[in-house]
Amino acid sequence: MTVAVYAGTFDPITNGHLDVATRAAKLFDKVYIGVYDSPGAVRQASSGITSAGRGLLFSTQERVALVKEAVKSIPNIEVVPFAGLVVDFAKKMGAQAIVRGLRAVTDFEREFETALMNKKLCPELEVVCLMANLQYQFLSSSLLKEIASLGGDVCSMVPKHVAESLRKKLLKKK
Repeated sequence: MTVAVYAGTFDPITNGHLDVATRAAKLFDKVYIGVYDSPGAVRQASSGITSAGRGLLFSTQERVALVKEAVKSIPNIEVVPFAGLVVDFAKKMGAQAIVRGLRAVTDFEREFETALMNKKLCPELEVVCLMANLQYQFLSSSLLKEIASLGGDVCSMVPKHVAESLRKKLLKKK
């Protein structure tokens, strides 16, 4: 059985993330979506390297629930929280590959560097990069949160339940 992990903070999951996950599910027998458990102000870049940075809008439990709802119709995807390095998570899940989505040249440079480091840490893992669908080339969770916080409409960029959760979360913050 071929197993892959698709890891990130997913704060929140976007239609771009969902597109990559759906396509990965067609390529692998099992896909684990790893939602990084990021306590406090420390967050994990989707590469697997931890760094101090922007706080997350949604808790780990909320992000896991949002992702689970988004992929509930895809039987070979399982959503789990994880902490630590992505390569360690991949080994724990019995994965042969790490799935990444690429949007632009800047993504490529970062993902290439991360793929080489992951290969150094765990040579038996492969990194599979899926090119973002054209309609999602510009989409990022950070940009999406900024647009939503300023009252912009993000309904075409996230699943319906995520748009509603985002609206409610941002209303509480005001």
